[in-house]
Amino acid sequence: QVQLVESGGGLVQPGGSLRLSCAASGIIFSLYDMGWYRQAPGRQRELVAGFTSGGSTNYADSVKGRFTISRDNAKNTLYLQMNSLKPEDTAVYHCNAGTWFEDEFYDYWGQGTQVTVSS
Repeated sequence: QVQLVESGGGLVQPGGSLRLSCAASGIIFSLYDMGWYRQAPGRQRELVAGFTSGGSTNYADSVKGRFTISRDNAKNTLYLQMNSLKPEDTAVYHCNAGTWFEDEFYDYWGQGTQVTVSS
């Protein structure tokens, strides 16, 4: 059974920092492309940052220079360090794991963790 469990969300003031974690189980973590997505009320889910199994990273323009994605394959954990947070970063943040295997795409999501940036 595959599980992605996010943690680390909360309420923070503008300019503050949070570190999100996503603990994965039931998958060979190192073989999966991992990503953080977010969804704000009334908006579509959007990619925040991705970290491929090959070691490449990418970021949404809105978070470049402020957020850093990392992964620890030994701990089966994905991280998102968020600095200089803005009210527009408020959303539910979801962890995603995806990989191709024998011409089939396997895609898993966590339940999400709420991040609220407000004074």
